[in-house]
Amino acid sequence: QVQLVESGGDLVQAGGSLRLSCAASGSIFSINTMAWYRQAPGKQRELVAIITNGGITNYVDSVKGRFTISRDNAKNTVYLQMNSLKPEETTVYYCNADLRTGWAAPATSYWGQGTQGTVPS
Repeated sequence: QVQLVESGGDLVQAGGSLRLSCAASGSIFSINTMAWYRQAPGKQRELVAIITNGGITNYVDSVKGRFTISRDNAKNTVYLQMNSLKPEETTVYYCNADLRTGWAAPATSYWGQGTQGTVPS
C-alpha cells in the first residue's frame, strides 16, 4: 500500500506565497518522477511542475519564474514553492508520483488527495 499525503494548502493574499509538501510512504522500492498538478472546477487537471529522481525539472509556462519544485529523495517528499500567487490560481493542487513497489514491479502512478490553495481577488 502506497500513500501520498499533501500539506501546505492555505488562504493567501494575491502576490503571496505558499509551500506545498507531499510525502510518499508505504511499500516503495523506487520513485521515478514526482509532480504537482492542479484542477479547477470544470477544468481538466493540469500539470504544473515535474521533477525526475535526478533533479531535472519542468514547468508549465504560466508558472515559470514563480514556482519551484524540489524533492528530498531520502524522505520520498516533493515540495512546491509558489510565489507571486494570482487569484486565478485558486484551486486544488494534487501530488503525483510514478513509482515501483518492487524490483520487478512496473512503474505505477499514484495520487494524493489534494490540498486547497486559495488566493482571493
